[in-house]
Amino acid sequence: MRISMLAEIRNSIKHWIFYHNFFVLVVLLLLIAAGYWFREPIFELVTVEKIVTEEETIIDVTEASEPAVVSIAVKSWNPLTAREEISGVGTGFIVRENGLVLTNRHVVNSDEEYLVVTSDGTKYPVSKIDIDTVLDFAIVKIEAAGLPTLVLGDSDKVRLGQTAIAIGNALGEFSNSVTRGVISGVGRGITVGAESMENVIQTDAAINPGNSGGPLLNLAGEVIGINVAIVEGVENIGFAIPINLVKPVFEGFEETGKIIRPFLGVSHILYDEEEAAFYETPVGAYVTSVLKNSGADKAGVKPGDVITAVNGEEVSPANGLVKLIAKYQIGDTITLTIWRGGQTLTVSAKLGEIPTD
Repeated sequence: MRISMLAEIRNSIKHWIFYHNFFVLVVLLLLIAAGYWFREPIFELVTVEKIVTEEETIIDVTEASEPAVVSIAVKSWNPLTAREEISGVGTGFIVRENGLVLTNRHVVNSDEEYLVVTSDGTKYPVSKIDIDTVLDFAIVKIEAAGLPTLVLGDSDKVRLGQTAIAIGNALGEFSNSVTRGVISGVGRGITVGAESMENVIQTDAAINPGNSGGPLLNLAGEVIGINVAIVEGVENIGFAIPINLVKPVFEGFEETGKIIRPFLGVSHILYDEEEAAFYETPVGAYVTSVLKNSGADKAGVKPGDVITAVNGEEVSPANGLVKLIAKYQIGDTITLTIWRGGQTLTVSAKLGEIPTD
């Protein structure tokens, strides 16, 4: 009897263990199946990201940049109304909190009383203007502190088709108008009036006359150029000075309090391949005049020469003479490769300081 009871107990335990293990196995299999079943949805929930559109980016860049974009205005007396009048002449942008503003030289290149008007309507009298005689830009100083600023980017990274944003005081009337477009050309050479400019950025973002001096921005909100010109009679073609041509001059200004740059002493027109073929010359800087007693004059450079290289670096639309000279310091001696009447020669020229008068 006792033996029989023990046998029954053993059988019961065996059955309990069997069913327990079977139940555990089923639960594990169900959990594994559930894991596979829900794996995709769970993964998707973890990796959902917000897609930011280009339009939203442009809005964000504009809102962040506008406080640092200013109107350049002229204060004058109207004898007919016997009242003081203020009229906008261009645009600028703040690059230092203490009131340093970049704009175009032609915007402030006259004997007028200028004002800087910020986006909140505050008017600051201009205390000092320093102009660059090589590039069409100027540094304007106002007495202020804690101003919003823009970051200077890297214009050497600009690519064709890249989105560009131009902010300016369009036609001198509408504060901080915004246009967008793409970079449609780099390393361009243009002539505006009597002035030739090289290495400029071309964009189809509308640049109206009042936008001159305003910033050309990338989608990171960095300044890649200073808006400078439009082609009259042609829609949607504007130009900007690459900011990398301005930065070394501006950095020198911060150190010395004045605009200084290495100076060769020539006026020139940059010939591209098409112009060079037409005039039967090499690609390069065609010299139109040479300043007396300058480094170029002492080296024997003459009007009609074509400077094709500086220290072995070829002069081209994308690598113009101004850009190449800007790499050096006042007092440096450089080697110029010159084409003259079908012959190639090399001369050494010492770079001087750009005249202030």
